[in-house]
Amino acid sequence: MTPALLLSLLLWQSTQDPSVIADPQHLRFQRPVVISGNVAGTGQTCPVLDGQIFPHAAPSLRDLRLFSGGRELPYVVTLSEAAQPQGDTARILNLGRSSSGAVEFDLEMPPRPYTEIRLALAGTDFIANATISGTEDLHSGQKTTLGTSTLFDLSTQHLGRSTSLSLPESSFHYLHVVLRFTGAGGGAFTSTPAMVQGAQVPPSREAQTVYTPVARTTSIVQRGRETLATFHAQAHLPIEQVSFVLASGFTGNFSRTVRVTARPDDDHTIAESLDGTILRVHLREVRKQTLSFPASLGANLQGDATVEVAIENGDDQPLPVAAVVLGMRERRICFEAPANAQPTLLFYGDPALSAPAYDYARIFSAAEHPLAAQLGPESPNPGFKPRADQRPFTERHPNLLWIALLLVVGLLGTVALRSSRRIAR
Repeated sequence: MTPALLLSLLLWQSTQDPSVIADPQHLRFQRPVVISGNVAGTGQTCPVLDGQIFPHAAPSLRDLRLFSGGRELPYVVTLSEAAQPQGDTARILNLGRSSSGAVEFDLEMPPRPYTEIRLALAGTDFIANATISGTEDLHSGQKTTLGTSTLFDLSTQHLGRSTSLSLPESSFHYLHVVLRFTGAGGGAFTSTPAMVQGAQVPPSREAQTVYTPVARTTSIVQRGRETLATFHAQAHLPIEQVSFVLASGFTGNFSRTVRVTARPDDDHTIAESLDGTILRVHLREVRKQTLSFPASLGANLQGDATVEVAIENGDDQPLPVAAVVLGMRERRICFEAPANAQPTLLFYGDPALSAPAYDYARIFSAAEHPLAAQLGPESPNPGFKPRADQRPFTERHPNLLWIALLLVVGLLGTVALRSSRRIAR
C-alpha cells in the first residue's frame, strides 16, 4: 500500500458517522409515563418534562425515546413561548389636548388580540390615570369602555417606572386613550402631547410563556449591600427565568436591580452575567408588582456551574426574600397513548443517539384537551448494557492517526532525498 493511499484511508475512516439505532438496553435511565384514569383507546397526551431529565440526557434532549410493549412511539417536544414572539407597533393618531387639559390620542392596533400596550412617555416624577376605550370606526362615535390603568414615574423615590396600559383581551381596530397627569408627590405637573412618543403591543397575556421551576433555595445571605442566593446548576439545565418570593406580611415599596451570574465549575475565570429588575409599588394611586424576569443563561449550560442571584440594595434596607426560584420554559413531550395495557416508559442517557425524525412531529397538531399525564420518578434502566464502541478505529485511537501521518511524511521525505541523490550523480 502506498503512503498516499494509506493516508487517504485513515482520513476516510475518521470522517465516517455510522448509523446508530435506538435500543432501550443502551439507554441508562428510564421514567414511567403515568396517564390519569382508565384509557380505553389512544389519545394525545403531553406530560411536562422537568429539570431532572437534562443532566442525564444528551444535549438538546436528542436521545429521548418512548417505548411501550417493545415498540418505539413517535413524539414531539413542545416549548412554551408566546404565540406572537415579536411585539407590534401601534400607530398614534389624533394626538392632542382635550378641553379639560388631558392628553388624548387614538391608537391603530394590529389585527390580533392584545391585552397590553406599552407607551413610550417622556418626563419624570409623574402619576397618570389612563382611560381606555375601543372602537372599530373612529368616525362612528361609538366606543366601548375597556377600563383604566395607572402609569407612573417615581424615579426620584427609587420606585421605578411603569408606562403599560392593561386591559381585557380585545381586538378593536382602534383604541382611544385619555391621560390625566399629576405630580408624583401630589403637586402640579405640566403635561404636553409631545410626551407621548410611541406605543408597542406585546403578545396577548393569554399567550405568554409558561415556566417550570427547576431549582429553589431559601438559603438567602447578605454580602455587603447585596442579598445573595447561590445555586449549583447541573450540565445542560436550561435557566430561563428568575423569580422571588417575599416574606409574608412585607408591605414595603421598592425597585431593585438584580444581577445573575453563572460560572462554570471547571473554569471560574469565565462568567456570564445579565441584569433584571424587580419592583413593588403599592400607593393610593398606584398598584404594581413585578417579582420575576426572563434570564436566559446560554439556554443550556454546557457543564456544571455555580449560579449567583444578587439583589443590589444600595443604601436601602435588604429585602426580606423568603425564596429564589430558577425556572425554564415549559417543555412537554407529546405522543399518542397506546391502546394496549403495556406501560409506557421514557428512556434517555445514550449520547451516541442523534435526534429522531418522526413524521408525527412534522404533522403534529396540539389537541385541545389532551389526556392528563405526568412522568414518574427517574431510575436506572435495569436492563442497561453499554453500547459497543462503534466509532472508527482512528477516533478510538486518535494518536495513531498522527503517528501514521508522521510515518507518511518520513517516507515521502526519504523518497525525495534518494531521488535528489540519484539526480546529483
